[in-house]
Amino acid sequence: MSMKLEIKCFATLASQAPTNGVLEMPAKSTVMHVMKQLQINPDEVKIIFVNGLHADADTVLKDGDRVGLFPPVGGG
Repeated sequence: MSMKLEIKCFATLASQAPTNGVLEMPAKSTVMHVMKQLQINPDEVKIIFVNGLHADADTVLKDGDRVGLFPPVGGG
């Protein structure tokens, strides 16, 4: 059984987001599984949101979840 997730990657991660913003994954996948599928190094992800709430790489996802991945932010 699979699920569809809405994926948004921000800033330097944007080029690794799915083209249509949707990723199909096996049921009970975690955020870490999503990062591996998108070939995103977990060390490049500083902040994770699932459905607008702070989450971590071990968060188990469900069909229709919205995942946001943010890199570390620099500035000056």
